[in-house]
Amino acid sequence: MDFFASLRREKQNKMKTFDIVTLTVSPALDKSAHFSGLVPEQKIRCETPMFDAGGGGINVSKAISKLGGTSLAVLTSGGATGEMLKELLKRDSIFFEAIETESWTRENFVAVDDHTNSQYRFVFPAPAVTLSEKEKISSIVQGLNCGFLVISGGLSEGLAVDFYKQIAETAKKYNAKLIFYTAGEALAKVLETGVYLIKPNVGELAKLIGVERLEMEEVNEAAKQIIVKGGAEIVVVSLGPQGAVLVTKDSYDFVPAPNVAKKSTVGAGDSMVGGMVWALSQNKSLKDVIRWGVACGSAATMNEGTQLFKLEDAKRLFEWLKDK
Repeated sequence: MDFFASLRREKQNKMKTFDIVTLTVSPALDKSAHFSGLVPEQKIRCETPMFDAGGGGINVSKAISKLGGTSLAVLTSGGATGEMLKELLKRDSIFFEAIETESWTRENFVAVDDHTNSQYRFVFPAPAVTLSEKEKISSIVQGLNCGFLVISGGLSEGLAVDFYKQIAETAKKYNAKLIFYTAGEALAKVLETGVYLIKPNVGELAKLIGVERLEMEEVNEAAKQIIVKGGAEIVVVSLGPQGAVLVTKDSYDFVPAPNVAKKSTVGAGDSMVGGMVWALSQNKSLKDVIRWGVACGSAATMNEGTQLFKLEDAKRLFEWLKDK
């Protein structure tokens, strides 16, 4: 009994050494491939597929790793697809803690038609999480002692809409800075507790403050509404091809999006979050934080499939953005 207790303590101590922890409750085994011509009722022959470990928090951890940082990815994993997911994380040198699930890890599929250069993204629903699996996730989060906790990605079936709010309350107890990147009711619930940073797009921000749409000049005041109510300390709003803005209670910083040749938007949002969290962990200024985010997010669109970004692209774009 003492032996197993010491093993658990050793495991917890290892987890406590990470300044950044990401949480992915609905990861995916991402598969991407090319094909030539989409014809109904005929076999669409694809080229050899590429496989990547996917899911919001996992992508953030991968982005941080590309920038030379380290993080712990906490995730669910089940079945043969879950085993492959873990092997891919090892390949990418990502530290992780997996909660084993009865359901198999889902697969997502990205297909690119070489005739039209059109990209098709097939996203499958996240498998159900049992009560005991939910308790394991909560238990691991309670045992953490990190500086930054990043939650990215949707909820699995079986998790209540306020599950992330419960995680946020736990994070507050050990003074972790919670970075939250998901949409819908789960985001609205989390704001009731308050987080460090959120990254909605303009449409999501409009919903949060109860309006149908927002014009560019209204974004600053809309974000400040959330900040004044204690929902978040920092609101980063994605403006699509226009760029992004970072808003705090007393500052506003607009950063234009670099003009790059886009091949895929898969993982661009998570890459942006990863860039910002890495910069925050390096004690960089908020001016640099938003620019590293835009640089990494834009660089991710330059690559096909689910590869995220190349470090040299992110560095080059950051240098360009420094004076913008």
